[in-house]
Amino acid sequence: MNTFTLLPRLATAAGLLALGGCAASAPPAATTTPAPTTAAAPTAEPAVRGLSIDLADIDRSASPCEDFFQFAGGAWLKANPIPGYASSWGPRNLLQDRNQALMRRILDEAAANKNAAKGSNAQKVGDFYASAMDTAAIEAAGLKYLQPELARVAAVKDRRGLVEALAHQKMLQTGAYFNIGVEVDEKNSAQYIVGMSQGGLTLPDRDYYLKDDERSKKIREAYRTYLRNTFQLLGDNEATAKKNAEVVERLETRLAKASRTRVELRDPQSNYNKMTAAAAAKRYPHLELPRLLSALKLVAPIIIEPFDRPVLDSEIKNWSKNQPLVIGQPAFLDEVNKLVQAEPVADQKTYLRWHLVRTATSGLPKAYVDEAFRFQQVLGGAKTQTVRWKRMLAATDNYLGEAFGQLYVDEAFPPRAKAKALEMVANVKASMADHIQTNTWMSPATKEEALKKLNALRVKIGYPDVWKDYSALTISRESYLQNLLAARQWDFRDNVRHLGQPIDRNEWGMTPPTVNAYYNPPMNEIVFPAGYLQPPFFNPDADDAVNYGAIGGVMGHEMTHGFDDQGRQYDAAGNLRDWWTQADNDEFNRRAAVVGRQYDAFSPLDSVHVNGKLTMGENLADFAGLTIVYGALQKQLQTTYGNGPRPKIDGFTPEQRFFLAWAQLRRTNIRPEALRQQILTDPHSPGQYRTIGPLMNMPEFYQAFGCQPGQKMVRAEADRAKIW
Repeated sequence: MNTFTLLPRLATAAGLLALGGCAASAPPAATTTPAPTTAAAPTAEPAVRGLSIDLADIDRSASPCEDFFQFAGGAWLKANPIPGYASSWGPRNLLQDRNQALMRRILDEAAANKNAAKGSNAQKVGDFYASAMDTAAIEAAGLKYLQPELARVAAVKDRRGLVEALAHQKMLQTGAYFNIGVEVDEKNSAQYIVGMSQGGLTLPDRDYYLKDDERSKKIREAYRTYLRNTFQLLGDNEATAKKNAEVVERLETRLAKASRTRVELRDPQSNYNKMTAAAAAKRYPHLELPRLLSALKLVAPIIIEPFDRPVLDSEIKNWSKNQPLVIGQPAFLDEVNKLVQAEPVADQKTYLRWHLVRTATSGLPKAYVDEAFRFQQVLGGAKTQTVRWKRMLAATDNYLGEAFGQLYVDEAFPPRAKAKALEMVANVKASMADHIQTNTWMSPATKEEALKKLNALRVKIGYPDVWKDYSALTISRESYLQNLLAARQWDFRDNVRHLGQPIDRNEWGMTPPTVNAYYNPPMNEIVFPAGYLQPPFFNPDADDAVNYGAIGGVMGHEMTHGFDDQGRQYDAAGNLRDWWTQADNDEFNRRAAVVGRQYDAFSPLDSVHVNGKLTMGENLADFAGLTIVYGALQKQLQTTYGNGPRPKIDGFTPEQRFFLAWAQLRRTNIRPEALRQQILTDPHSPGQYRTIGPLMNMPEFYQAFGCQPGQKMVRAEADRAKIW
């Protein structure tokens, strides 16, 4: 599940769990080598089927009742090996390729237009992408545009200066030490609050620093090489680079030891620790919160202009001591507080310099990019680097998402597609209501609260009703790195502006071209960007059975996140509040534990098992979501055909096409390195088990394919899981 907050969205993955959607996510993309300045003409958008099942993908040698993953997509898996630049490969990649071709054409046209009105979205998007693709200028500039930031770190003389440098890095969103920003107050969802949470790591998870298995040791050695070589590129001699690498690893290992595990981070109650700013300042004196919060404009009254300047002592005196904060992991901040005091200032400057450089790599010369990629090869298994235009396209979407998104939706998401998607969500919602009302183990009191929450659910489809205003962001063709840093500071400021303001319910946490979706508990909303609502996931002209099995499965998944082991802890208003009777709570946990045990038993690699606790929320959303969407399809079929015959298409009944669509969109080839990383860090189960896990518990699936007791896809009745 995505416990989506409004903390700065560019924070490092090691810190926030908020970002990244509920569809099966791949490991981080490898860092790329800059391409030539002049890009080749883009190819036409690849055609992606989505009207019905692709029969050529089916492996007829497999039995649907023995291995439905292989039956539904085995031929596709064999015919689609992982490209050298990728760590995994599946239908989402094909959709992403199609999206990227369209987005590239839009960006090339914007970059070619040097006469766009100054300050317009077209000018900013075009200039950002053009500067990102100008590798000759990037090579010629070297560290020129990073030097002011490096000098700021170098100028630190004492711990007070260290805190001021840290505040500036928070604006640049380097992820150093911890994460901080404005989020919805999860126990008072009508207001915003400042939140602080663990972070500060470069490796994807704390366990990479702490485990002694051979895989972790290999990754740590590759990380040391990455550190040493990057410090040498910055001008350190070999001995100094080695020493600085050891400093960064030592400080990050210290932070890793204090970090909560991924499973521990799934408990929203333990991650909500509210205290006044004065109490936090007393507990963490060496973080100098009065100065830090004032410098970040995270105090009332907020001092906005000029945004990035040293805070005055007179301003610190006016800070609000009674202002509330939410500390996600208090013990982690205890360790940061000790670290800032105990570690030499020189070592902490080295740590800040590292995080500044590593997060600016894409705007630096090729040598820096190559070092980052060599490390990513070990981490994720990619063989070759992704072409630069794809990476810079992603950067443009990330930093100017809604300016770029307006250009994208005009071509990619017609009104009839939005109307069909809204119709489907309404049908899924009605099916969910039916399942709540007919639930046999839930009490009337809990059902009433559940229906209240479902009725209050907000649905966002395609793109925002109100677009972001980028007028305060200056973008030019002079320097991509300059644009990147400016965009990060603008994004941080855009987050800060929420403090003290009414909740912005028009805001989106993903850009329109994103191939993903999410549920946001404090806002009680499900969000489906236009980029996801494309073939083969969704086609307004497609067979209903395929649409419901494909994007409908995602709709049911996101909707039932509001009722999974995490989401069910939030009420209709989005407040973290227990609305369950004790008996219903206990029964839910008993049923969820069955799901956990099932997934714990799945083993994709020798000695590697799926973590049923880490993946619990996503597995529950798959289980319940698919059941609910199946009910929605039956309602749709009844509306279309009444009691008459329901035609087969390509030899398959609507029910069979529904399950095939579900499975075909979860086909995934994945490298062993990436699979190990996914098992350790990703709350989603591997695609194989997302496919078969729910189906092995569904009598509707058995009936559709004539499966019998004793076959592998049929669990014994006593062992089946059922939530809704």
